[in-house]
Amino acid sequence: MKFFNSKVKMPKDAIWLVPGLRIKRWFALIIIGSVLAAIGITLLFKLEPIYFIVSTAKKIFHIVPAELAGLVFIACGAFIFIQAWKKTNFSMLDLNGAREQKTMGETLYRKMKLNHGPKIVAIGGGTGLSTMLRGIKKITNNITAIVTVGDDGGSSGRLRQEMGILPPGDIRNCIAALADDDDIVTQLFQYRFKTGEGLEGHSFGNLFITAMSAICGDMISAIKESAKVLLIRGRVIPATTDDMRLVARMEDGSIVKGESQIPESGKKIIELFCEPEACKPSNDVIEAINGADLIILGPGSLYTSIIPNLLVKGVSEAIEHAKAKKIYVCNIMTQPGETDNYSVSDHIKAIFEHMAKSGASDYKILEKPLVDAVLVNNQLPNNLAKKYEEKDSLPVELDTGEIKKLGLEIVTSKLIEDNKDGFVRHSPSRLAKSIYYWFKKNEKNRKKDTKN
Repeated sequence: MKFFNSKVKMPKDAIWLVPGLRIKRWFALIIIGSVLAAIGITLLFKLEPIYFIVSTAKKIFHIVPAELAGLVFIACGAFIFIQAWKKTNFSMLDLNGAREQKTMGETLYRKMKLNHGPKIVAIGGGTGLSTMLRGIKKITNNITAIVTVGDDGGSSGRLRQEMGILPPGDIRNCIAALADDDDIVTQLFQYRFKTGEGLEGHSFGNLFITAMSAICGDMISAIKESAKVLLIRGRVIPATTDDMRLVARMEDGSIVKGESQIPESGKKIIELFCEPEACKPSNDVIEAINGADLIILGPGSLYTSIIPNLLVKGVSEAIEHAKAKKIYVCNIMTQPGETDNYSVSDHIKAIFEHMAKSGASDYKILEKPLVDAVLVNNQLPNNLAKKYEEKDSLPVELDTGEIKKLGLEIVTSKLIEDNKDGFVRHSPSRLAKSIYYWFKKNEKNRKKDTKN
């Protein structure tokens, strides 16, 4: 059986005895209870099975060595007991039709390991955040996705305007990514109606969340109930429940309003802010950041997915003072209309500057940077698709010298999925592995320093 970061080679049934499942203690209690009950029945009905068992055992021991016979009896008894226990549980839980019995032990082992994983807070939006969550959920169940709610285009924008709810698009993507059976749920949630008056253009997931909001009375409750229905790993929280609108000040001094309009302006963004100016975080956002072991910013659109979360009052300050390790995942390609000609350090500086304007300290005078490291892709397809050149989207330049001046550790790794068409897409597993290995390395070093 192959797990995320290890390989366990053993018989399928033996996994029930692996440490950490908290099963062996109950096995032992069942055996003790069974023995006591058997003794009680013997005394109650004045039976004499013990004499028969002992005399039979003596006869066997004359033929087979006592040690060998004992081992055989123990092995047979344990096998029969475990099989009976499994069959009983499958019958009670009615799991026979839902999954193969031979995978139940592995499922339980995986769940127990994930429940004890690190507390990870991922901050962002768009497809970048949901892609990463598909990999992170293989590391831990203790995930909190903090999602931007500035979207005003497409299906989300229509529902926001017509129904007066928070835009559900990015929230939908994250719920689908964290679902236990992400393939079918993703297909269902991402299904977009192609026809139908009023339905055309809407995704099923957006309508589902909108309906849940109407039933539950608010978006926060709707997300929580949706999570229960879909059995997601972790939780999804909107950065704010306020009616947040993004506003950008451009290089020529002009002002552009609306997330969908900002990248279309064709002008360089100087500053991003929101209306109302003092958007408040939802109840659990600050608590999640304060209690995190690891905080991840990105990947995703710099000005329309990541920075909007940092504009919410108290979020940037909480990130600065959090004890967690913090890493920023830089985009692989520049994004036309947002990060034209941006290097890795340009991305980082934009984040730090907006954090400082939103309550965090000025990064230029801090001894310790606002985040600890930046993760950068170090490999591109040999046949990079021509569509990137046509749209003036270029690989983000790794300017090592500038990043070191900011005090960040640079982590490089291959983060893209392999494909024949030359498209650049983050690989969920490679992304999660790179982040997790960096985190574990730092945790190991921290423990060494503590001992010394």
